[in-house]
Amino acid sequence: MLQMLEDVLDQLDLAMYNTSKEGKMRLIPAVRNCRKVRLVGCRLSETHCEVVASALLSSHSHPKELDLTGNVLPDPGVKHLCAGLASPHCKLETLRLRGCRLSEISCGSLISTLLSNPFYLKHLDMGLNKLQDSGMKLLCAFLANSQSRLKTLRLLECSLSGISCAYLASALKCNPSHLTYLDMGGNNLQDSGVEQRCSFMESPHGRLEKMR
Repeated sequence: MLQMLEDVLDQLDLAMYNTSKEGKMRLIPAVRNCRKVRLVGCRLSETHCEVVASALLSSHSHPKELDLTGNVLPDPGVKHLCAGLASPHCKLETLRLRGCRLSEISCGSLISTLLSNPFYLKHLDMGLNKLQDSGMKLLCAFLANSQSRLKTLRLLECSLSGISCAYLASALKCNPSHLTYLDMGGNNLQDSGVEQRCSFMESPHGRLEKMR
């Protein structure tokens, strides 16, 4: 019934349904009819990722918020998601991938995909994934893009070092006016990294309001 509805629903949150795991999985195709999609800790398979991606690919794509927190996403599943995120029909404003155990390959693929479609995303959470400095370098290319509108960036425990702060400082000097919230807690930034973060806070064009 949810799949056949013509009206767009405000939210699909699988945690709200008192049914079996199999029953919840049968609800996933309804993401195409919803603005906010919360599939937290659902053990999504590659097939489920493909279904979510198809909703983002649709010319009638409705999702504005996608929360996949706590799902272990394999590389093939992430590849499907990237196809959806790259679609010109995809207008996601919020993407949460916290604790998805993304590989270095998947982190790189996701960020490269965001670079290809930077116009809408405002909130990104990649916490508890091994983004590493190489992934942060790609992410900073996205931040430096003049078409990027990212306001909130959460990178809790992403295996980052001080060099990631240097990449970030450089990116925000190129495009300083949108980011208002930054969380880099639980990373080994050391004094050199903190010094870099202080340098971009001195910019008169910056809008950063909260930093963790």
